[in-house]
Amino acid sequence: MKYTQRQLFSSFMKLCEQLSSDRNGESKNRDIEDVFAYMDANRDGRISAQEVKKILKTLGEQLSDEEAEAAVKLSDMDGDGMLDFEEFAQLIKGSDEFTEEEKKIKIMEAFRMYIAEGEDCITPRSLKMMLMKLGEARTIDDCILMIKAFDTNADGVLSFDEFVLMMR
Repeated sequence: MKYTQRQLFSSFMKLCEQLSSDRNGESKNRDIEDVFAYMDANRDGRISAQEVKKILKTLGEQLSDEEAEAAVKLSDMDGDGMLDFEEFAQLIKGSDEFTEEEKKIKIMEAFRMYIAEGEDCITPRSLKMMLMKLGEARTIDDCILMIKAFDTNADGVLSFDEFVLMMR
């Protein structure tokens, strides 16, 4: 199963609720600090994909290594493959606080994950390959139907602009 940022946020908030029932603004910030400390198993000040995978497993969510890495990449602003506290807090607080430019960069990163090398669009074949990496086996026909739902110009592929529409 592929996890979206919204699903990960929901899982993280579930953990926050387990740590504290007081939900005012100051307490919420403290909850985020507590969750970060709890998830940072090796206490290095950063959360790895494996730490994300482990904590979500305790919440009953199973992630593949690829899904955990993709989850971290969603909020990894400095590109080090880990979440520091600021990046983690941004994930928890939600994407509403991202600037438009940051949102565009994140969407472009996600788009690039789905395109084949040398291509500039998502094809049924490249979608199938990425879904397989994420543990979602789909047929080419399934992928054609998925693309068709957002293919506004009916060319059989998803451009970046069509991908942006799909992500909203």
